[in-house]
Amino acid sequence: MTKIVKLHYPIKNFQKPVRQVVAMGFFDGVHRGHQAVIQRAKTTANQLGVPLAVLTYDPHPVVVFKTLTEPLRYLTTLSQKAALLTELGVDTMYVMQFTSQLAQLSPQTFVDDVVMRLNPITVVAGFDHLYGGNPDISNMDRLSDYAQQRFDVVQVPEFTDSNQKIGSTMIRCALEQHDVDKANRQLGRIYTTTGLIVHGEARGRELGFPTINVKTPELEWLPGIGIYAVKVKILDTWYMGMASIGRNITFGDEHPITVEINILDFKQDIYGEEVVIAWHHYLRGEVKFIGIDGLIEQLKQDEIATRQYFKSTQQ
Repeated sequence: MTKIVKLHYPIKNFQKPVRQVVAMGFFDGVHRGHQAVIQRAKTTANQLGVPLAVLTYDPHPVVVFKTLTEPLRYLTTLSQKAALLTELGVDTMYVMQFTSQLAQLSPQTFVDDVVMRLNPITVVAGFDHLYGGNPDISNMDRLSDYAQQRFDVVQVPEFTDSNQKIGSTMIRCALEQHDVDKANRQLGRIYTTTGLIVHGEARGRELGFPTINVKTPELEWLPGIGIYAVKVKILDTWYMGMASIGRNITFGDEHPITVEINILDFKQDIYGEEVVIAWHHYLRGEVKFIGIDGLIEQLKQDEIATRQYFKSTQQ
């Protein structure tokens, strides 16, 4: 399991670690581009016989630099990021608190006062990684100058999908536009979110399609409004389901956005359980039906489409 160490600048009361390879980046989503960076760092660490560490940040720098009208949502929370880094063989995740003071450091001071405290033998990062506010002087091409031969620098080139750079921003856009297939391809895995099962209005039960109502964390990024083929992890078991992200507009136009899931072949009461939702495939948009019969007929078609999808993909 990846060890998590939280840091704040200036770094105090910190015991210098053994020599190690350090991969730098925010790594939101830990997508295929991020994986390429970490896998390159892991290979180097294995060759040198030293541990692998990641230097990342919290919160996202945009929180410090911009005035946000709503909370910034992430593709991966810190705990999710740590779990993914564990799978990639990372020994330690250093989480640097991103503050105005840190943002104002010169690149040389950042290397001297932050990077060197981690005792790196090699530093690995993506080609577009920045470690300061000025991209002209805090880019990866300049890092060797600031290293002053104290550590080696490895720059990992751009990772693309259909000739487009894979990035966290592109993946968020794909999710917002319902293209979870594209998001999953660029992530290199099925996108997941978490939540807590709470009481709802029980309309699904009355329609013959009982749903769980999922309260989702404010900081997690949800796909756009629509109906999706999903899998839901309850305790240690995954179940097929069809999920609705929407406002239940058939029953009125002023409802808040909710996440409701009809779990196929499942009839237990599970209020209070924490769940993981894997967003496999977009089925259709949210539709306002004139009558209940039309909605029920559509739900039957959604169930057929969901079962066919998972049968065809064997996921």
